Amino acid sequence: MTALFASHPRPSSPADRCTPEADIDTPALLVDLDALEANMTAVHQRIAAAGLRVRPHGKAHKCPDIAQLQMTAGACGICCQKASEAEVFAAAGIKDILITNQLVGRAKVERAARLATRVRLGVCVDHALQVEQIGDAARRHEARIEVLIELDIGHGRCGVGTSSAALALAREIEHYAPNLFFGGIQAFRGSAQHMREPEARAAAVAFAVERVSAIKDALEKAGLNCPTVTGGGTGTYALEASSQLYTEAQPGSYVLMDTDYAANRHPAGTPSLQHALYGLCTVISVHETHAVLDGGLKAFAVDQGLPRIVKPGWTVKTLSDEHTVVVPDAEAEALHVGDKVRLIPSHCDPTVNLHDWLIGVRQNTVAEVWAVAARGALF
Repeated sequence: MTALFASHPRPSSPADRCTPEADIDTPALLVDLDALEANMTAVHQRIAAAGLRVRPHGKAHKCPDIAQLQMTAGACGICCQKASEAEVFAAAGIKDILITNQLVGRAKVERAARLATRVRLGVCVDHALQVEQIGDAARRHEARIEVLIELDIGHGRCGVGTSSAALALAREIEHYAPNLFFGGIQAFRGSAQHMREPEARAAAVAFAVERVSAIKDALEKAGLNCPTVTGGGTGTYALEASSQLYTEAQPGSYVLMDTDYAANRHPAGTPSLQHALYGLCTVISVHETHAVLDGGLKAFAVDQGLPRIVKPGWTVKTLSDEHTVVVPDAEAEALHVGDKVRLIPSHCDPTVNLHDWLIGVRQNTVAEVWAVAARGALF
């Protein structure tokens, strides 16, 4: 069974270059290349102008082609969440990768240590066992790995919350020198990215800055240089950029966007990001009260709500495994069997992970066909 799975080819792309959008097989995932590039330029310029490095999160797109565009646009490297995900990006030529997650277990730390012999690799820790496992693996492979201590800055997920805990971990890292070296602090609060009001996001980042500053000061007073403070995301990157504390920002969804991020309100002067990611579906059935599309739960993640159809007067009612049911209002434009319609996903990251391909379009014509090469890289 394993050999059969390993030899199974990637499904064919729903389109080739120069294919008109109307001829793309569906359901497919489209990327508006003009919007993606505009988003990238706006966010990178804002972060760089404040003197920070841009380290985009590859988990949002899982696509080495997009990562290469981000590098060309000035990124210092990328973030990943899993060792197997990092392997995919490294194989595509990305040479500076931070795994913004805790690695536990021999298989995972072995992956990371082998990878660190080929690229500049960082990992995050919040427990001594993680340091021990990654340190032993780094020694076995004669690798050198940067280790960042993750702080809990209010998200209630991973991370330590006190100076004493951070200092103890830093001392554990020192035991594995030169194979491990302390690189600084990972401070990310996912929940802050989706706070709708700018005042709430600003308060969350202010809390983070206060906590991180205190712990960073304690580490440095103990003789531990802390060159990197990294974190932030699409919802808060401008706040980390102006904090005078963070040295890197980690936006991920900014290149693609979704309805959830679009619901955030922003203060004046914040770059307006465009929807670049769309699901393309075909109308396969039309009735007086509704129409049915050929993509459902296997094409769209719905953890942040239903996708939004880009067709005046129509609303998504329900999704099942292979179907989306849309309903009209009194002013709706007619839909016909065979029509192609776009929908905006509610959450780009898990939606991308449902697809093998991203179809880059300009002026309703396919310009790029990109593999979602890190799809399913969960280890």
